[in-house]
Amino acid sequence: MWRNSLSFSSKLAHSNSGSSLLGLFRTSPKPSYHGLLGRSNSTSPQPMSAADPVKWSDAGPEIVNLGSASAADLSSLAASSVLRAKDVADLAKHYGRCYWELSKARLSMLVVATSGTGFILGSGSSVDYLGLCCTCAGTMMVAASANSLNQVFEVNNDAKMKRTRHRPLPSGRLTVPHAITWASSVGVAGTALLACEANMLAAGLAASNLFLYAFVYTPLKQIHPVNTWVGAIVGAIPPLLGWAAASGEISLNGMVLPAALYFWQLPHFMALAYLCRQDYADGGFRMFSLADASGQRTASVALRNCLYLLPLGYIAYDWGITSGWFCVESTLLALAISCTAASFYRNRTAKTARRMFHASLLYLPVFMSGLLVHRQFDSEQSMPVEKSHKFVELLPSLESGLDDLEHIPQRKYKRDVIGAQARPPVAYASVAPFPFLPAPAYVSS
Repeated sequence: MWRNSLSFSSKLAHSNSGSSLLGLFRTSPKPSYHGLLGRSNSTSPQPMSAADPVKWSDAGPEIVNLGSASAADLSSLAASSVLRAKDVADLAKHYGRCYWELSKARLSMLVVATSGTGFILGSGSSVDYLGLCCTCAGTMMVAASANSLNQVFEVNNDAKMKRTRHRPLPSGRLTVPHAITWASSVGVAGTALLACEANMLAAGLAASNLFLYAFVYTPLKQIHPVNTWVGAIVGAIPPLLGWAAASGEISLNGMVLPAALYFWQLPHFMALAYLCRQDYADGGFRMFSLADASGQRTASVALRNCLYLLPLGYIAYDWGITSGWFCVESTLLALAISCTAASFYRNRTAKTARRMFHASLLYLPVFMSGLLVHRQFDSEQSMPVEKSHKFVELLPSLESGLDDLEHIPQRKYKRDVIGAQARPPVAYASVAPFPFLPAPAYVSS
């Protein structure tokens, strides 16, 4: 029996010797799993993926070529993206440089510095730094707008001058409509920022200064030499703008820095006009130095306005804006620039004019720094007023004690009472807010 079964098995194996075990799996139903073997034996089309090494190895030359083409497309796409980013960066750099030159950014930053100094001086002991930043930003935008409009109106004149022919408009790097759009946008934005974050007084001063510079001073440069004095007024307004933005008003104490800027600008621009006489003549500008062949009147105007700077330090000290140290420093500084102006007056050459010009560049930042370092705060300025209030409170008790002191001789009483006071009572009684109080009877002789 066992022998028969073995022979049957051997016959069965012999009859199926041409087939393999894998043949049984091929004739068997398709398995339910989707493993590697199932994918390789399946007759239905399956999607290919880059992660399937079996399919990519069995795919043939067509799919290999397709992969090479995709890699080439990706590399070309990356190269074009890099070129496009470079073009955008170059375009941004081009317009940034054009806007920088169109706005005369360095001059505008000097205007911002004067406006910020005025803001700090008008703030007293506590400075609103957010308000300071908004005031400086608004001033910067308005100054950029004014300088841009100035170049729009003078594009033909600038093209004739060596010093200005490479500006964006004469050189053709920007068009006039583009510059007008830029100037209008930043001018409106700067004025609106000052109106919203500071006050309407500061915004009004900014708008009026923009109009005065672009529509009065700029055309006047081609009409009459008085344009230099009008330009000095324009330069004196920004510190007043900063003071108004901080305090909300225009007061006499806020006039010290604008006065310094007005007097400072005249020697500064007289030196520049003397050095660039030929350039201004080629551009068609009517500067003061062009009608002064010898340069004597130009030098005299510069020297006279340098001398006007001498008393400003004492005025700032006398009005309680700064300490006495600023009076000394400001006087020495004004004497230094006056010496350069006197040297230019005696010997009118390009060398002495350039020396005065460089001295003017040094004067302004040092003067403003001295104002900020030596400024008096509200607490220090209000000490005499507080003392006057205390004395006024003591007046009723002093008057009530007069009846008890009638028997004391008048001379002795004067010696005892007046000697005990650090300052005369009349000075205390005449300080605001009670300037109308009569002087005590015992003070009269």
